[in-house]
Amino acid sequence: MQISLLAMGAALLSGVVAHPHHDDMSPAELSRRAGLSKRCASSAGAMSRRRWAERNQKRATSGNTTFSVTTEAPYYDALQNNTCILTEEVTAGPYVWPQSQTLRQDITEGQPGIPMILDIGVMDMETCEPLPDVLVDIWYCNATGSYSSFTGRSPNTPFEELLKELNMTIGPDLDLHTDDTTFLRGMWPTNDNGITEFTGIVPGFYVERTIHIHVQVHENYVIRGNGTIASSNTISTGQIFLAEDLSAQLMALEPYVGHTEINRTTNSIDSIFQGETVNGWDPIISVVPMDGENVENGIIGYITIGVDSAAKRKLKRSLEH
Repeated sequence: MQISLLAMGAALLSGVVAHPHHDDMSPAELSRRAGLSKRCASSAGAMSRRRWAERNQKRATSGNTTFSVTTEAPYYDALQNNTCILTEEVTAGPYVWPQSQTLRQDITEGQPGIPMILDIGVMDMETCEPLPDVLVDIWYCNATGSYSSFTGRSPNTPFEELLKELNMTIGPDLDLHTDDTTFLRGMWPTNDNGITEFTGIVPGFYVERTIHIHVQVHENYVIRGNGTIASSNTISTGQIFLAEDLSAQLMALEPYVGHTEINRTTNSIDSIFQGETVNGWDPIISVVPMDGENVENGIIGYITIGVDSAAKRKLKRSLEH
């Protein structure tokens, strides 16, 4: 894979440098992206349902399932959402830390919480086809709101207040990390069908943010011997979310319910969630119970991320010339 200066910069820049947000985009560009999403909607829905069917067929034939899988199997309707999402415009946030993002699928590291398998599909919005061999990179907080590599920072202190306490300002050189922990961070490439999967726990929450998972997609990536990214071209940066009713149900359970120092921010008042849902884009994970019965025993989440590859190639060419 080829290494470019643009790719190297994308991998190493601090996440507090925001990507262009929807407010910075022209009405024509917003309309173009909305059209891409709608055009690929049926393909995204079919991709999700195919993944669901294949997973449950394997469980049925292995004898490790507690219910029979048919075309009318429980929770099938949960995957009828046919909306692709375009997530390139959302900040990676202050807790991205490439030095701790390692090549692995099980990111739990013993963190307590409700088990979660996250099934992520990546689709090229130019062709409505799955994107194989792109690197999907995720990170999120634990049940009490802390991010690995930043465990010395209080999840209950507003970000602006934290910066004031530390006498720091937002910028490309801002470094808030406090340690070398790596829980709930990982990267894995998509397979030939454009799918990758991670095993972890349901995220908790921290001050001023709804429950969310950060996701980046990289192409032309190079991995170091220690499993971190040496270089890449980042083609999507976004955040994905749980439905509000599901969040309320799961946050009432241990160990999440013990996080009482702050009130949980809901989807309806989270500004980044609002930005991710404009023009019909849908960043909410479709969820089915691991055991086919009760989400409180663990969930499997499905989502398809749309990548605007044509726009990314155009931007790269303009920067190179």
